[in-house]
Amino acid sequence: MSDFEQLTQALARNLRHWRGERGFTLDALAARAGVSRGMIIQIEQARTNPSVGTTVKLADALGVSITTLLDRDRTPRVHVVLPGQGVRMWATEAGSGASMLLGDDRRGPVEMWSYRLAAGEERASDPHPTGAFEMLHVTAGELTLLVADGRYAVPAGGAVSFEADAPHAYRNEGAEPVEMTLAVSVPPVGGGA
Repeated sequence: MSDFEQLTQALARNLRHWRGERGFTLDALAARAGVSRGMIIQIEQARTNPSVGTTVKLADALGVSITTLLDRDRTPRVHVVLPGQGVRMWATEAGSGASMLLGDDRRGPVEMWSYRLAAGEERASDPHPTGAFEMLHVTAGELTLLVADGRYAVPAGGAVSFEADAPHAYRNEGAEPVEMTLAVSVPPVGGGA
């Protein structure tokens, strides 16, 4: 079985598990996540590979991290992710992309991402649930962060945190690639979500 097939199977298994754990019917999860009932059925039957946006909406609605939904083999105490072993979530032909490095949901979902934005590229994000926040550290280039109606320049070596329950986007307006590490914290279900 390929890595892609294993990931699809893990997502199907974990989505069914967490939907059952939360006591959500298909209709309840669909309404809570803003994802169609049919799409959830296809995912739970491992018949489709949803977009990153759909996966994020389902994770947020369940109050778990994306890593929890995609995890094939959780380790109990220490989880080392070697270079190149993160879960590649998206990529563009220009060289932009993001990989989920780590995540945990014991105290509310927390995720760590590695991002790369090629010159001139942008990645937009839907608002997360109320109470969610993000922290990021730019290691190369200069990031233009857009949050609601605000615009913030974050140079290499700089860091920023923000409430992520508003529309936000990461943009590279420079000539060099932007590289950054991003952490996302979402409150647990019932904890302000």
